[in-house]
Amino acid sequence: MERQETAILITTIVLVVIIVIMISLFLIFQKRKNTLLLQQKEDQQRFEKSIAETQIEIREETLRNISWELHDNIGQLLTLAKIQVSVAQNDPNKLQEVTDTITKSLVELRSLSKLINPDAIKSLSLTEAITMEIERFNRLQFIKATITSNEEIEPLDDKIEIIIFRILQEFFTNTIKHSKASNLDVTVHYDQEKLVINAKDDGVGFNMNVTNAKQGIGLGNIQNRGKLINADVTLQSQEGKGTAMMLTYYYNKKSLTSLENEVD
Repeated sequence: MERQETAILITTIVLVVIIVIMISLFLIFQKRKNTLLLQQKEDQQRFEKSIAETQIEIREETLRNISWELHDNIGQLLTLAKIQVSVAQNDPNKLQEVTDTITKSLVELRSLSKLINPDAIKSLSLTEAITMEIERFNRLQFIKATITSNEEIEPLDDKIEIIIFRILQEFFTNTIKHSKASNLDVTVHYDQEKLVINAKDDGVGFNMNVTNAKQGIGLGNIQNRGKLINADVTLQSQEGKGTAMMLTYYYNKKSLTSLENEVD
C-alpha cells in the first residue's frame, strides 16, 4: 500500500513538474514571439517611413530634372527656334530649320511629360526608369552615359524598386556633382536568383578612408537603403581611378516588406 502511495506521489510530482515546465516554456515562447512581433512592427514602420521619405526625394529629384530640362534643353531649343524664325523672314529656305527645331522641342516635351506624370512613372519597370535617367544625362550633356541590360526574370515588389532606383539616383548625383567624370556605365543583369546592378564612372575618385562630409552623407544613404531591403551594396573608389558601385539583390532574401508575414 505504501509503495502504491509513493508511486502515485512521485507520478503526481513528475506530472506537476512537467506541467510547470510546459507552462514556463509556453510563456517564454509567447514572450519571445511578442517581442519579435513588436520588433518587426517597429522595423516595418521604419521601412514605411523610409519609403515615404524616398518617394519625396524622388519627387524632388524629378522636379529638379524638369527644371533642368526646361532651362537647359527645351528653353534653348525654343530660343534657337525664335532666332531661326527671324532669319527665315529674310530667307524662306530657312523655314525647314525652324520646323526641325520645333519638332525636336515637341519630342523633348513628350519625354518630359513622362517625368511629370506619376502614372507613367509607376508603369515603368526598374530598367526603364534607369534608362530614362541615362537618356536625360545624355540629352543635357551632363555626362556620356550608357546602360546595358537583359530581360527581367523575377518581378520585383514596387517598394523594392523604389529603394533600388533611389540608391542609383544617389550614386548618379554624386557622380555628376563631385566626380568630374566624363563617362558613366551601368549594367543591369537579372538571373534566376538575383538582380545585379553595376555602375561605374571614370571620375577623380576619392580615398574611401577619408571622405568629406557631403560625400559621406551620400555614401551613407546608399548603404542604409541597401540594408532596408537586404541588398548587398559595395562601393569601391580610388583617387584618379573613378568610383564603382555593385548592388546585389537576392529574390529569396526576406526584406522588411515581408516581416509582417514571417510569424503567424
